[in-house]
Amino acid sequence: MTINVYTEQTPNPATMKFMVNKLLINGSEDFATKESAEHSPFAKELFKFNFVNGVFFASNFVTITKTEDAEWPDIEPILKEFVKGAVESEYKIKEATAEEAPAFEGSDLEVKIQQILHDYVRPAVEQDGGAISYKSFEEGVVTVELRGSCSGCPSSTITLKSGIQNLLQRMVPEVKEVVSNAL
Repeated sequence: MTINVYTEQTPNPATMKFMVNKLLINGSEDFATKESAEHSPFAKELFKFNFVNGVFFASNFVTITKTEDAEWPDIEPILKEFVKGAVESEYKIKEATAEEAPAFEGSDLEVKIQQILHDYVRPAVEQDGGAISYKSFEEGVVTVELRGSCSGCPSSTITLKSGIQNLLQRMVPEVKEVVSNAL
């Protein structure tokens, strides 16, 4: 199979989404630091580039966060070529583990919130090269964690309040607010 790589800009100017025509991973993996990539041959190699500041994998793409001093026109062709070679060489994203369906935990209300986040919000956030995960629900406040291109994105607050919070409030009246854990 010939591997094709194309890029998409994300709402976060520091990140670029590198799409491939092959499934890379079921779910997602976030490597926000070089140290966190220790058990990921693919991410570990990406961090060898001094202009790579973060790596996030989901389905058929890798979102790469660049350092402030790097410019996309200079590094994009280098990263595209690397991603193509890494996918062709079948670099592992993480140690193999049994994939399973998401396990939602907590009260019926918490399970409902997690299901909505999984079914409605996750696909939209992944389109922008990011990921969202549920953390808690206490006294009407849903806490989530945004990763990948969503982490530190200038428009993530708008997404959180206008999109996710409005959706959850319509579907689960007990939700008063949605906040994000700072990473």
